[in-house]
Amino acid sequence: MSFELLFQYVVAGVTYGIIYAVVAIGFNIIYNTTGIINFAQGEFFMLGGMTAVTLNAFMPLPLAIMLAVLVTMVVGALIEMIFIRWLISPSVLRMIIITIGISILVREAALHIWDESVHALPYFTGNEVTSIAVGPVRISPQVLWVIGTCTVMVLALNSFFNQTSLGRQMRACSANRDAARLCGISAKNMVTLSFVLSAGIGALAGCVVSPITYVQYSIGTGLAIKGFTVAILGGLGNSLGAVAAGLILGLLESFSIWVMPTAYKDAISIAVLLVILFVRPSGLFGSSEAANLKEF
Repeated sequence: MSFELLFQYVVAGVTYGIIYAVVAIGFNIIYNTTGIINFAQGEFFMLGGMTAVTLNAFMPLPLAIMLAVLVTMVVGALIEMIFIRWLISPSVLRMIIITIGISILVREAALHIWDESVHALPYFTGNEVTSIAVGPVRISPQVLWVIGTCTVMVLALNSFFNQTSLGRQMRACSANRDAARLCGISAKNMVTLSFVLSAGIGALAGCVVSPITYVQYSIGTGLAIKGFTVAILGGLGNSLGAVAAGLILGLLESFSIWVMPTAYKDAISIAVLLVILFVRPSGLFGSSEAANLKEF
């Protein structure tokens, strides 16, 4: 394999790995606050991209992206308030079924709004033929936008949870919700905020990725599976572990093309998920709590 081809595989793997990591972090935000595994997470990614494409027809791209993220955050809040908030001590299996049902509802609504067509935002810088030379290899500027934006989101979220009062309140709800209530923290508001944050980062990632991967109503399901795989691989609830796991999965998928047809690339994530669930249910960087998934 030539150096140029090797570098292209690495860049592609890192790009997709960071995308998977952002989806996984969306899983972790909600799981850490509520214990819920939200299989509708991929739909936030889809809604952000599709909404931005629609709004961009009437307004400048930055404003379209901003409003798309806000709209998706509102949808995330509504999902929590309508489908989740009224439940009292639901089982994990029940919550999985509910979030899968929510995913189907959102996907079908998107089909009626945007039909089956594939959509894309314009490139943020240059166009599809513009490239930046990095040594002997040329990279699309949009790839740098994806890597840069997703990296900033990960760092900002880490800072939010560790250095802000609101972030500490969400972590307190994760550690012991009853004790958090006794300290005057509104657990219901923290749960809603977790859905809002999760929807927001998913929507922004969907907007940034849209110019190079395109979006359509059905894209969320595949991303949810890969995001869940990364969340398990990195240790459910461990966002920094999700970043490392996302890069691992992205690179595995990228280099798999070298030894097998492209059509088999998506099978890599399922194979990784099955291996991890059988061999190490807590993930590479997780605690024993993640292993509880095997109980259902």
